[in-house]
Amino acid sequence: MSDATAQGATPQLAQGLLFGSQVPDLDTQTGYRGPAVCRAVGITYRQLDYWDRTGLIGPSIRSAKGSGSQRLYSFRDILVIKVIKRLLDTGISLEQIRTAMKQLTDYGVEDLAAITLMSDGASVYLCTSDDEVIDLIQGGQGVFGIAVGKVWREVEGDLAELPVERAEPAVVDELAARRAAKRDAM
Repeated sequence: MSDATAQGATPQLAQGLLFGSQVPDLDTQTGYRGPAVCRAVGITYRQLDYWDRTGLIGPSIRSAKGSGSQRLYSFRDILVIKVIKRLLDTGISLEQIRTAMKQLTDYGVEDLAAITLMSDGASVYLCTSDDEVIDLIQGGQGVFGIAVGKVWREVEGDLAELPVERAEPAVVDELAARRAAKRDAM
C-alpha cells in the first residue's frame, strides 16, 4: 500500500492533487475498462491490477467491487499510468516511482501539464522552470540546474556594455618564421 493510501488518502485523492484545471475532465461518468487502458498504455492487465491493489494508481470513476465487476479509468488516470510506464521504461524501479509520486503529491504539484519529469535511470527529477529541478527520489532534494540559453542572453547583455578589443596579428620573429617555413616544406 502506498504512503498516501496508508495515511488515509485514497488513490483518487492523490491523483486529484497531481492535476490542476489544465487537464480537462472529459466526462466523470464515462471511462475506460482495464483491457482498453492496457492497450493504450502498453502494459499487461496483471500490472494494472497490481498497481491498483497496492495503491499506486487506481480507477477514479469506478473501482472493482468483487468478482466480475469492471474498473473504469478516467483520462487522467490513464495519463498517470502512462507516466508511470515511461518511468519504468527508463529503468526506475516501482519502489522509486511510488516515492516520486508521493513527493509530487507532497510537493503540491497541481498542474502536470506545466512540469517536466526527467530521469537518468537512477532518479526522477521534477522540472518546473528553466532553473528549478527537484530530485523526487531523494526526498525533494534540490538539484542545481543551469538554463544555458538564459545564461547566454545574460552574457550577451552584460558584454554589450563593455569595450571590445580586436586581436592584432601576432608578431613573429625571424627564427620562428624560418622554423614554420621548414615545417610547412616537410
